[in-house]
Amino acid sequence: MGHSAISRARRAHRRSLRATLRRRAAENRLVASVRRRPRSLTTVCLAAGVDRTTASGTANGLRSVAKRLGITPAAVARTRRTVNGGRHHQTHNVSRYTLGQVRVLIRSYRPRKPEYRAAVDRIAALCTA
Repeated sequence: MGHSAISRARRAHRRSLRATLRRRAAENRLVASVRRRPRSLTTVCLAAGVDRTTASGTANGLRSVAKRLGITPAAVARTRRTVNGGRHHQTHNVSRYTLGQVRVLIRSYRPRKPEYRAAVDRIAALCTA
């Protein structure tokens, strides 16, 4: 009986290691894609390691700064999003900014919430690295 418990524990441990490796590889791919080409502001926030809700709020603030400064996105794309269980698609316009543009935006962005301040610091680290 001891042998099966040991092998079960080893399998579980290897499974968790593979999950960690997949998660890390996905994060590295996202960061590389942000550095390579223009991406949406929310994607830049996510690549910097900010959680989804904070990333959404930070991106909204950065969008308003871009509007105030008159910075136009480097690219505008149309994406298809699934709605209502995945059958129906709706097209959605997405503005994509380069890291240089994001650098300019975060210099002018002065958030009040501590979560957004921390997010701006993480994005600044991503832009300068």
